[in-house]
Amino acid sequence: MDKKQIYFDHAATTPLCKEALDEMLPYFTQIFGNPNSQHAYGRQAVDAVDKARDSIAKIINCKPNELYFTSGGTESDNWALRGIANAYKQKGKHIVISPIEHAAMLATANALKKDGFEIEFMKVDEYGVVDLEHLKSIVRDDTIFVGCMLANNEVGTIEPIKEIAKIAHEHGAVCFTDAVQAAGVLKTDVKELGVDMMSMSSHKIYGPKGVGALYIRNGLKTQSIITGGHQERMKRGGTTNVPGIVGFAKAFEIAERDREKNFEYVSSLRDRFIDRVLAEVPFVKLNGPRENRLPANADFSFKFIEGESILFSLDLAGISVSSGSACSSGSLEPSHVLLALGLPEELAHGSIRFSFGKHNTVEEVDYAVETIKEAVQRLREMSPLFKAEGEIKYV
Repeated sequence: MDKKQIYFDHAATTPLCKEALDEMLPYFTQIFGNPNSQHAYGRQAVDAVDKARDSIAKIINCKPNELYFTSGGTESDNWALRGIANAYKQKGKHIVISPIEHAAMLATANALKKDGFEIEFMKVDEYGVVDLEHLKSIVRDDTIFVGCMLANNEVGTIEPIKEIAKIAHEHGAVCFTDAVQAAGVLKTDVKELGVDMMSMSSHKIYGPKGVGALYIRNGLKTQSIITGGHQERMKRGGTTNVPGIVGFAKAFEIAERDREKNFEYVSSLRDRFIDRVLAEVPFVKLNGPRENRLPANADFSFKFIEGESILFSLDLAGISVSSGSACSSGSLEPSHVLLALGLPEELAHGSIRFSFGKHNTVEEVDYAVETIKEAVQRLREMSPLFKAEGEIKYV
């Protein structure tokens, strides 16, 4: 196979699909009005936003007035946690989240801790699945917020959100789920999940960057975190990103239409990749569950070597992967997700996340495995830790 650029980092972002781009283009140059303007251009723009809102609301089974557009997953996560914390602090200041949440949630929780809120973490097992019995033991009557992502962005674990929501509601707490990695991949019916709030992001489902959404159940109090104009029914200030919202809706429609087909195909690539790596590369650990995981995700820890070294070697060979979450890959610290799963630091440092997409092929998967075998063997031969284990033969 000739060397070419192969993209295995779809959990970080996806390419914009042509259908979404085509839908967006008129709103850059022709229908360019501000939806808040009281003239024909503004009315055309607001009609497009309303249509997009209706479309996404139908997919996640909520009312259109329960859906608020944001700049993406990070803003949605911030709004969910800060908005509830500030609106319900008279009821209590106890917040429960999982230890494997996205950095947007963890950083916000740390900031709220400085403001006097009590942050408690639900336990997860070695695969990243929430311990429901432990959750039951820590949720209290003064708990105001219980948050857990629907599917983890690093190891792909799918969480029991329905059960988590039930536990939260038994104590009168708000239940939030981060569905950034799950929307368009799994069924995200908010009524079926039982959640009060849910965040989503367009660029994970072949939509444009810089746009997302937050579902907020009607009747729920929440405080705004971006104040200014009257946009989003006076809940979120800022000029409406009409092209982005239009593209988001179109990408979501396509993702939902093809969800089962894509799930089956991408899962087959993932399974082939996992099977070959486990069989042909020694001293490697698959992180997360073998079955209950996102179809695109394969996260491995390679013993005796740093993940960054593998990443750079694969990049030189034309293969793009990640050493963890794209939002924290600039950090020198080991993955907080892998540490929460009980991995020792040295193994967490040797992790690589591979995430496949609907345009990847079996040939690309096989090329990647062969390249990984060569890169890992070469890097280990330079590792004193590896040499201490003695000679190891590769398949």
